[in-house]
Amino acid sequence: MPVLDREPSRDSGGGDGLPKLPLPALKDTLDMYLSCMKHLLTEEQFNKTQNVVKQFGAPGGVGELLQSKLMERRENKANWVYEYWMNDMYLNNRLALPVNSSPVMVFPLQHFRAPIDSLRFAAHMISGVLEYKTLLDSRSLPVDYARGQLAGTPLCMEQYYRLFTSYRLPGTERDTLVAQESSVMPEPEHIIVACKNQFFVLDVVINFRRLNERDLLTQLDKITRMADSKEEHLAPIGLLTSDGRTEWAQARSELMRESTNRDALDMIERCMCLVCLDDPSGPELSDTTRAMLMLHGGGVAKNGGNRWYDKPMQFVVGADGCCGVVCEHSAFEGIVLVQCTEYLLKYMIGSPSKLVRAASVSELPAPRRLRWKCSPEIHQLLASSADKLQRQVKNLDMNVYKFCDYGKEFIKKQKMSPDAYIQVALQLAFYRCHSRPVSTYESASIRRFKQGRVDNIRSATPEALIFVKAMTDGKLRISDTEKMEMLRDAITAQTKYTILSITGMAIDNHLLGLRELAHELKMEKPEIFQDEAFLVSNHFILSTSQVPTTVEMFCCYGPVVPNGYGACYNPQSDHIIFSVSSFLDSPQTCSAEFVKCLVQGLMDIGDLCNKCNSSSNTTQKKQGQTLETHTQTETNWQSKTPQRPADKTESQQSLPQFVLKTPDQTKVEAQTQTPSLAETHALKNGSKS
Repeated sequence: MPVLDREPSRDSGGGDGLPKLPLPALKDTLDMYLSCMKHLLTEEQFNKTQNVVKQFGAPGGVGELLQSKLMERRENKANWVYEYWMNDMYLNNRLALPVNSSPVMVFPLQHFRAPIDSLRFAAHMISGVLEYKTLLDSRSLPVDYARGQLAGTPLCMEQYYRLFTSYRLPGTERDTLVAQESSVMPEPEHIIVACKNQFFVLDVVINFRRLNERDLLTQLDKITRMADSKEEHLAPIGLLTSDGRTEWAQARSELMRESTNRDALDMIERCMCLVCLDDPSGPELSDTTRAMLMLHGGGVAKNGGNRWYDKPMQFVVGADGCCGVVCEHSAFEGIVLVQCTEYLLKYMIGSPSKLVRAASVSELPAPRRLRWKCSPEIHQLLASSADKLQRQVKNLDMNVYKFCDYGKEFIKKQKMSPDAYIQVALQLAFYRCHSRPVSTYESASIRRFKQGRVDNIRSATPEALIFVKAMTDGKLRISDTEKMEMLRDAITAQTKYTILSITGMAIDNHLLGLRELAHELKMEKPEIFQDEAFLVSNHFILSTSQVPTTVEMFCCYGPVVPNGYGACYNPQSDHIIFSVSSFLDSPQTCSAEFVKCLVQGLMDIGDLCNKCNSSSNTTQKKQGQTLETHTQTETNWQSKTPQRPADKTESQQSLPQFVLKTPDQTKVEAQTQTPSLAETHALKNGSKS
């Protein structure tokens, strides 16, 4: 039997009043594991796995022992999987943060007419950050409630309180998420501004008063002038944070030998956030280019050193209008990033820039440049970090595509979940490209529970495989009606697994807990975790996440395995934005080809829906033209060009350039957004979630 809370737990472990994460029954998880893997393995592999699983779950066996120990752990911990999951997903991961782990939000291209405009934008944004932080500090942020499947449940808010008070400290074997939750530690009252690879301390509270927007602009202007002084230029130490985690930990130890460096590191690690004032990156600033620049800064030749990747929030303001947010993912999930960013952009849209009448602090002290003392070894490490970042820049294959033929409104008219529909379309796209199904990750929020982060929705279901084979195998004689039934079966299976995941009853966290507990007890690793099927099940070639927004922007991240794809999507009423990433050095992947197959699949599925709805509605034609007006715009996509890059859709509004959905659209968003977001990227095993 699964272990559930009958009543909400009341201890203080992050989310008072929320129930503890349940523990699924061992047999349920093992049965589901076999069901998820059967169609992804050869017959020989599956037969072996079946025997291994049977042995693990046998009465009185290893599985039952570990399950009983997990039940004890659940009694004693606020969240039985949190620590295991955090270490496995993020802190044990030795890969560099940019591209591999840190997701980004990309804003619409801003049209700054003069250099001062980008500083005004930055000052306005910092004012929004300070407003939002005031809400957090006073615990005035309204509680989130679940939307989409099982809507209305209150969600754990713990992640929000790490936005501006945490830091990922590199370690040689495991990183540490440092959270300033103690009342002994003073609240940070400064921001670090990166400009031309130099770092400056911007105090936002002076003489017990928060700086107003005009003061912030004055200080930012001083910083850009200081950064222009070439005689004062110091080594681009930020590059070290873009390296692998073990390499950065070793470099940080070397830096710590000098007191000057210890002071600089302390100021950065205790700051609220970074604001990165970037130099122009080149004339071509399509959505795809801006996504890549946000992920890696363009390398050492551009703005790759103008970052500090350990900090959870880095707000990037490019002089050329390339703006967005870079997020260190271990502290919180994608929805928290979205909510915070949307608050800031709505603040900037709804609160006019206050640069004229505000009272100013008369004599503002100049911002302080952080100093570094670099040994020859540090210079060598910097050269190595720069080289590795440049290889990442050259290797990333990104394709941002705005699918305009329909959006989630059309999908909802088919009485289907937009998220499940898009997941099935992604399965179809991959099968068209590669003629096989693969383990797929879609992050699912488990914030309904105390300290909840994410679990995995395994979207490569047997039902999805049946459907994609029917859609791609021309030799099979299958009617449209049968295909439509298969589509509905695939969407039903996807929706059911989503509900299992968000209610804490999926398999990935449970299997992780069993594996880690065996390691903790110094047992020999159980065969189930050495079996080839387990390796296949955790090699997520397709890493996906839904990140819907109500302000015009989009999220993206890199693949989580060398031969995989990252696929982030943002469904809107009449279009869907896809951000697809892969690595150029993998002969097995191509982002443009995947997008081409994805577009074809979306059009084929839409066409199938229209055909079946058209035939089923022929008897209703005399009921007026209501039906015709509903379907008219959704039946003519076949005459449109399949490739429709998002690059052509940049907003041309005056500053700041953001589009807000209408109140009606926002209401629709609230009703349809599933909780299985990219809370993910998590997903980063390097996964992004």
